[in-house]
Amino acid sequence: MQSGFILIVIAAYFVLLMLISYFTSRKGTDNDTFFRANKSSKWYIVAFAMIGTSISGVTFVSVPGMVRGLDMTYMQMVLGFFFGYLVIAYVLLPLYYRLNLTTIYGYLEQRYGQRSYKTGAWFFLISKIVGAAARLYLVAFILQSLVFDALNVPFAVTVIGIILVIWLYSHKSGIKTIIWTDWIQTLLFLVALTLIIWQVITRLDMGLIETVKTIVESPHSRIFVFDDWASTQNFFKQFFSGMFITIVMTGLDQDQMQKNLTIKNLKDAQKNVVSYGFAFAPINLLFLSLGVLLIYFAEQSGITIPEVSDNILPYIASQYLGNVTLAIFTVGIVAAAFSSADSALTALTTSFCVDILDMEPTTDKQVEKKNISKRRLVHIVISIIFVLIILLIKAIGSDSIITAIYKLASYTYGPLLGLYIVGLYTKLKPIDRYVPYVAFAAPVICFVIETLCLKLWNYQVGYELLLINAAFTALGVWLLSGSNVKQRLV
Repeated sequence: MQSGFILIVIAAYFVLLMLISYFTSRKGTDNDTFFRANKSSKWYIVAFAMIGTSISGVTFVSVPGMVRGLDMTYMQMVLGFFFGYLVIAYVLLPLYYRLNLTTIYGYLEQRYGQRSYKTGAWFFLISKIVGAAARLYLVAFILQSLVFDALNVPFAVTVIGIILVIWLYSHKSGIKTIIWTDWIQTLLFLVALTLIIWQVITRLDMGLIETVKTIVESPHSRIFVFDDWASTQNFFKQFFSGMFITIVMTGLDQDQMQKNLTIKNLKDAQKNVVSYGFAFAPINLLFLSLGVLLIYFAEQSGITIPEVSDNILPYIASQYLGNVTLAIFTVGIVAAAFSSADSALTALTTSFCVDILDMEPTTDKQVEKKNISKRRLVHIVISIIFVLIILLIKAIGSDSIITAIYKLASYTYGPLLGLYIVGLYTKLKPIDRYVPYVAFAAPVICFVIETLCLKLWNYQVGYELLLINAAFTALGVWLLSGSNVKQRLV
């Protein structure tokens, strides 16, 4: 009964997405529409859609579950997010608009050269496809447990079905469709989050004031950690890591910036970034508050919660809060997951076509026709890779997907951060053909450092690894930039 009910909800949701795809693709399916939405998007539409893209299904599930082990200390990182968005709005966006870029890695070509450009693009492609697949894996796993196990559907078939749905509504008009589907999905998951909190409060028979008091007085309400410098949850580590993770995972990420670049002018694009950046603090506070309430609800009801933190919300929603809450949860997590995955799939297709295949929108009809065919093939291939990576992640497993994603970002986005910092704030000009070696060496050095710190000093390197990675990349670029170095290496 439960499986059939959820399946009906998902089917209705899929029909809604296909209707949006139909209406948004009627006026154009060319590459300029797919890549940049003809630069005709309204900033306030994009701002709301960006919330869904950035939150993802992982946040929907992982952040409430974090509370059990880390309390509400994640808010320290969230506070850093906002300052990262200010850097994006007033440092990076002016650069991207001045250069009139289709993908943001075109800057690296103009600043350093062709090899650096391709290196940056490949780092993004690898980072995004693994990170987006990890996010989608969690949702696929939950849907498998709630629905498809009861129907004896293999996990691989579930994953293929999810990717196929995303491909169907995104393959025609790309980012133009994605902006509108993500807008709807953001609305749905925010409504779902609010309604789930309301359902939990109702089950606890508490009013608003009592609910706030329960959250504030909970031992899991701790936000700030100033007294333990060795802890990965130390305020300064979390705050500055949040700031720089936002800069790299949004400002240096084609997936996140592609929607921004569909806005006609810089001023409106800046309004977009600042407004949705500001929205993250209250939204994440709601997710963490839900986590506190779920733990309190479990204690009051004598419920033994799962050992894996990511399973706490799905377990309680499906087993103890009734079919209405289950339907709300299903819509919320699917909406959050799809808004992140569809955007990633479109951005990966765009980056590979433009950055690797050197494809740009053109007025030549014959060339454009061939390019559209290539783009559609790339879209299919990347969709298949998504499926394979998700199946690999299932084989490996992870207790907290969101922690794994941020750790991956520290390794793969560090070189990008280093290259952009040097490019923006120095006049160094490295030997372009050696830049890829620096970019690949920096993460390897960081892995060695992280391993030694843990073994020799029992120090757990946290998200500051991103800054260390960027620093080694910047150092390598500096070493390759001296005039005497050029004479020796040429």
